[in-house]
Amino acid sequence: MSDHLTAPHGGTLVDLVADSTRTEEIKAESRDWVSHDVTPRQLCDLELLLNGGFSPLTGFMTSADHGSVCADMRLADGTLWPIPITLDVPEATAEKLSTGGTLALRDDEGVMLAVLHAEDIWRPDREAEAQAVFGTTNREHPGVGQLLDRTEPVYVGGRLEGLQPVSHYDYKELRHTPTELRAAFTKLGWTKVVAFQTRNPMHRAHQELTLRAAKEVEANLLIHPVVGMTKPGDVDHYTRVRCYQALLPRYPQKTAMLSLLPLAMRMGGPREAVWHAIIRKNHGCTHLVVGRDHAGPGSDSNGNAFYGPYDAQELLSEHEAELGVTMVPFKLMVFVEETDSYTPIDEVPEGKRTLNLSGTELRDRLAKGKEVPSWFTFPTVAEELARSHPPRHEQGFTLLFTGLSGSGKSTIANVLLVKLLEMGGRAVTLLDGDLVRKNLSSELGFSREHRDINIRRIGYVASEITKNGGVAVCAPIAPFDSVRKQVRAMIEPLGGFMVVHVATPLEVCERRDRKGLYAKARAGIIKEFTGISDPYEAPEDAEIVIDTTTLTAEEAAQQIILHLEKEGYVAGKA
Repeated sequence: MSDHLTAPHGGTLVDLVADSTRTEEIKAESRDWVSHDVTPRQLCDLELLLNGGFSPLTGFMTSADHGSVCADMRLADGTLWPIPITLDVPEATAEKLSTGGTLALRDDEGVMLAVLHAEDIWRPDREAEAQAVFGTTNREHPGVGQLLDRTEPVYVGGRLEGLQPVSHYDYKELRHTPTELRAAFTKLGWTKVVAFQTRNPMHRAHQELTLRAAKEVEANLLIHPVVGMTKPGDVDHYTRVRCYQALLPRYPQKTAMLSLLPLAMRMGGPREAVWHAIIRKNHGCTHLVVGRDHAGPGSDSNGNAFYGPYDAQELLSEHEAELGVTMVPFKLMVFVEETDSYTPIDEVPEGKRTLNLSGTELRDRLAKGKEVPSWFTFPTVAEELARSHPPRHEQGFTLLFTGLSGSGKSTIANVLLVKLLEMGGRAVTLLDGDLVRKNLSSELGFSREHRDINIRRIGYVASEITKNGGVAVCAPIAPFDSVRKQVRAMIEPLGGFMVVHVATPLEVCERRDRKGLYAKARAGIIKEFTGISDPYEAPEDAEIVIDTTTLTAEEAAQQIILHLEKEGYVAGKA
């Protein structure tokens, strides 16, 4: 490795993948070890732990490191580190494991990727962790929501041994470990490298920004996008990579390179900027571009920003000297019409007209099939985005009905099914609650756990239908808000998603009682009956609310059709 490359964080680039002899020993010893199937998020962390992207970490954090990172942005030994890297496991797994034991970490196919030598098992205060790391406990922050609602209750920390690198089948030529990237820089003669972190497609403003950044510090450019877990609703990484590839020829020859980073982002704003600098340092970079609201999740539902626009720049600048990574700060870039160029907003001459296109406006244009202006992005990038984001009337979508038994859900869903089939243009599938119970969830009871499993199954099937351009009409009771939100998060990145709350009052539903279910529930014959012995959580986020007390099924279905038309999912014939 060249002496001219920046040293890894902590001084040594970690490599936790065992040699072939040790790998065989581990496999031979592993028969009775407790196993844990890693989540997609944990898989990202595991990959960067094993290949040294998270140097100097040698495993998932113990409680001592975790507490020190949360409180002081440092490991227990004093090394700067801003983000907890932890392994959360279900209680059932933790109960089988003891300190000093070994945990086999497996992928979703059951392949053992690594083993964790458990040094610590504990229950964290996740509210305190959220406040310390993200500066808030508001679940609208995606990092907080993940931590508080989708993280298991027990953490296991300890040293890792990897059996094999994490496998990828996409863009293999663009995936580089820190060791590989450092070797590439050495071969190219690059000693100064400025990294550009992104989780979005790159447009003209980004190209101008990165060109300026590289010229300013006389460095080569590494476009280093995140292709692991990003913010819900982000453009998929396949589309983004094609956009980056289309943009790369716009840079001067032999000055820019594209490499993909399998990182699970936390959207942690200032702390995450410091983390990104450490990760790029481990990959051999000397500089990092930090722009406006770096790694920020935006604002909450009240319009309050979680972080200030330049908080990330300020925190990183405090640690710049210690890190040995130079920050290249940039402000918002705007298009100056008169000069046909992008300029930092604070450098625009007075009186000059500027243009800007927000992310919301871009998504709206793509959804409606409108042209994206050439001043905003290059035609090749616009073509890739349009190809991957058809207008709404060509997209798949899911309608998730929810309401009490007897509210009219199934009848409305059946009428709607017929109306959508009459329109044509898409495959339409009805996932009726009773039919799903019979054919997909026959082994399940009616406990909260089993109800949630049933709704997640419906959500998964609906997500596949939506992803492939079809329409899923789902009509279960779906009484619990948390699992409805899980289904929303599953489907929204793939297409349209709308909750239809059939808000017919309980007394009306009971009066109808066509199946005699309420009478049996009142008599105690049927246990765990929604609205009688089990709760129903009315949705506050429903896109459509219908009360069938005075509406026929056809009238209700027509209201839904009109809403679909308004949102662009139903279009007239050209």
